[in-house]
Amino acid sequence: MSISARLQAEPFEAAAEQAALIGARTDLGAAVSFTGLVRADDGLVALTLEHYPAMTLAQMQAIADQAAARWPGVVGTIIHRHGRLLPGEAIVLVVTASPHRGDAFAAAQFLMDWLKTDAPFWKREEWADGTARWVEAKGSDDDAAGRWVQPGTVRM
Repeated sequence: MSISARLQAEPFEAAAEQAALIGARTDLGAAVSFTGLVRADDGLVALTLEHYPAMTLAQMQAIADQAAARWPGVVGTIIHRHGRLLPGEAIVLVVTASPHRGDAFAAAQFLMDWLKTDAPFWKREEWADGTARWVEAKGSDDDAAGRWVQPGTVRM
């Protein structure tokens, strides 16, 4: 079983991605899907995500591989968008499936926590008043990812 990572500018369809992951398999008893959306906080009009394609995708796949090693019965798909996104648009999708719900939930949460901190994206916010700023890392995201660190786990 494995977890794959994709990087794309185009929108995705979460239900179609989950259906493609599960297919006709009958050995899976749970599927978990998380879609992250761009919020219109305090007049935000756009969020632009920049990246280095080969580096970003390699890091996303490394995170996916760590989750697959930790939860061997889990299959999954990660899709992260880049480019200029508007409030309400989907930015990230994590879908996991496994024979049991606990592993599907844990793997999905692990993937999201580590994507937030270890996937190399640079985010630039544009505001209604014409200003723009780069988003800084949040300590709360580091804390969330840090809870998954165990002996033998390597943070990228």
